[in-house]
Amino acid sequence: MLQELERRDQTGKASTPPVPAVRAKRDPVDQAPSATPPATTTASLGTTVENCGLFEEFEPKAIGMTYTFEAPADGEPFSLPVRFEGRRTDVSGEPTAADRFSLVETVDPVLPGTGRLTLTRRVENLAPGEWTVSAWPVPESGSPAGRPLPARAEASGITGFAPIIRVRAPGVRLGAWPGMVALGAVVALTVLGLLAARAGFPVVPVLLLAFVACLVGILGARLYYRAEQLFRRRTGAGVQGMCIQGFVLAAVGTVVVGAIPLGVPLGGLLDATAPGLLFGMAIGRVGCFLGGCCAGRPTRSRFGLWSSDRRLGVRRIPTQLVESVTALIVGLVALLVVSVSAPVPAGGVFAAAMAAFVLGRQLVFPLRAMARNTSYGRLLATAVSLVVLIGVVAATVLG
Repeated sequence: MLQELERRDQTGKASTPPVPAVRAKRDPVDQAPSATPPATTTASLGTTVENCGLFEEFEPKAIGMTYTFEAPADGEPFSLPVRFEGRRTDVSGEPTAADRFSLVETVDPVLPGTGRLTLTRRVENLAPGEWTVSAWPVPESGSPAGRPLPARAEASGITGFAPIIRVRAPGVRLGAWPGMVALGAVVALTVLGLLAARAGFPVVPVLLLAFVACLVGILGARLYYRAEQLFRRRTGAGVQGMCIQGFVLAAVGTVVVGAIPLGVPLGGLLDATAPGLLFGMAIGRVGCFLGGCCAGRPTRSRFGLWSSDRRLGVRRIPTQLVESVTALIVGLVALLVVSVSAPVPAGGVFAAAMAAFVLGRQLVFPLRAMARNTSYGRLLATAVSLVVLIGVVAATVLG
């Protein structure tokens, strides 16, 4: 587990400057380390360990390191390369390449005024055992003279099961995302059950259909994410993750198909589904914030919150929480409209609610740290959402 870091206060400030990107290169292990720069500010280094003996014998092995330092109080953004080096201390015999490493990880840029930063780096396929690791900044040529730099720091730790080490970082709660998603599913099914009973639909068949739709939605979310990442895969990005658009498309498609054999009016069933679906997404987005995914841009604004994308912990725009509040508000409005039996065309509540939520997402996307593949998709989604929303309102008003 990361030493000391997760017990600290994780609130901060924020604005929307450039996206700090973390880029890495692996140097030959025989390369001599760069000279340590003069230390002018404090820094610390911690190692990540898995805390479950169940995985102690599993391969591959990895070690996670987190270098913690303070951003300068003022000045211009700058790039800060940090060198990580490590060696296994319980080696018997001649050391191999799996017994040591040397690499550089760059925070680009460091934003003055953002307070505490944590840079986490994992190294995999190492020999299991005890390790001594160190980290220090490596000034780039052309850097302004006299800028305070963090100090060199050292730590010791042991290797752990790589899949667990990959998701551990300061500010990241292990299991938060699946736990909150599961809670969101329970809330969604509960709300649907109450609304289905109120509408006179067969509650048990409807809930079974919704449960199956959730399972299919998970598969759809995974496939949608993989398809969306095809371009980024060529640049070295991974394909681990899910996408809410894929979940909604797959789950709603399953409900549409399943409504036919149940003999339930499709429009009414979709309207009853909308509030719970949005409440579930609102809860799930809190899991994203705690789990380190869909992170917002680093910012100096006072409205930022300290959070991590599993690599860089810094004050960020809390995009996950903004999206959560958006889903909650739209869900409450949908619940109110369904509960008072407003004269909205069948299926209109669902269509308007989804359009409003998608529109809100498009406004949040530019605040995320991850760049979009293209701006055209966002413009198209915004236009379609507005057309659907205006159409439903017009149909309701005109009767």
